[in-house]
Amino acid sequence: MNDTAPTPTAPLRARAEIDLAALRSNVRALRTLAPGAALMAVVKSDAYGHGAVPCARAALAAGATWLGTATPEEALALRAAGLPGRIMCWLWTPGGPWRQAIEADVDVSVSGMWALREVTAAARAAGRPARVQLKADTGLGRNGCQPADWAELVGAALRAEAAGLIRITGLWSHFACADEPGHPSIAAQLTRFREMTAYAEYQGVRPEVRHMANSPATLTLPEAHFDLVRTGIAVYGLSPGPEIGTPADFGLRPVMTLAASLALVKHVPGGHGISYGHRYVTPGATTLGLVPVGYADGIPRHASGSGPVLVGGKWRTIAGRVAMDQFVVDLGGDEPETGTEAVLFGPGDRGEPTAEDWAQAAGTIAYEIVTRIGTRVPRVYVNEDRDG
Repeated sequence: MNDTAPTPTAPLRARAEIDLAALRSNVRALRTLAPGAALMAVVKSDAYGHGAVPCARAALAAGATWLGTATPEEALALRAAGLPGRIMCWLWTPGGPWRQAIEADVDVSVSGMWALREVTAAARAAGRPARVQLKADTGLGRNGCQPADWAELVGAALRAEAAGLIRITGLWSHFACADEPGHPSIAAQLTRFREMTAYAEYQGVRPEVRHMANSPATLTLPEAHFDLVRTGIAVYGLSPGPEIGTPADFGLRPVMTLAASLALVKHVPGGHGISYGHRYVTPGATTLGLVPVGYADGIPRHASGSGPVLVGGKWRTIAGRVAMDQFVVDLGGDEPETGTEAVLFGPGDRGEPTAEDWAQAAGTIAYEIVTRIGTRVPRVYVNEDRDG
């Protein structure tokens, strides 16, 4: 037997602990904040790095009635895993798996005539109508149909519906600046969305849902809730941004805790360069701790010299550059044992940094911090009992 092989009780090099009770609680809190609307839990990008299938199941158990993905492949993977109910995907490219999505009863988003042509052809081949949601570009300038082209798209969609090829199930759009309270684009986009949906309905569209609210709009703009809110980052207990408020302000709790086991603790003299480029030099004799995760695991290299870590009850800061597989913290003479837990981020109630702290250290947003955690870091699910 290989005596270096891991045993079931051996500590992991690193782990992302996913608290499904926190996720369920977050979904219930969000439903309370938008009591008149159904709730979509967005589980794109592997549930923002948390694991799509377990998180989707937990969200549905807590009362979400829709699941949202970016790509059709993500939506089809949810269906393959046995996830029930409404699933929507919105990021299509020509030649996408339209027929598979139709046969899996997935709602597909259409932003232009090319997509409508492809989905109607797929529906004809499948012998069943496609569930189609028309997306309006109300000012974000990414996907969605421009107001000048809306009449053409709506008219063509209604003709396809009359022919039995599609069912227009939704009208929707997306905010550009909902995470900046008071930004003038918010009111402008709401007005444009109301105009575009009113036109479509006047022409005869009878959508099951109209929706525009992302997480920040769900938290701060009740007038934008309409029939459905699409909650992404808030499901995972993170605030869309410091300007909006903290997770606790909305009754949310971060779901992911990222931790690693110290791989080495050693004494070094003063004047010792640390990691590539020697951007950090020890100011005096000290101890160093080696944290065995790096940018290949999703630790931002931009957080070199600034990323916070809790070791032995104290905040430490990354000493020098983050490498591909590891980084170093200066322990200031403390001597924790090798294998001691180093907590990079979590809910913050044990004194550990949060994903927002890492976002500030790396000059980015908390969305990126959790989403980028790579596949080398196992997800460990806790509190899977639905009563939690």
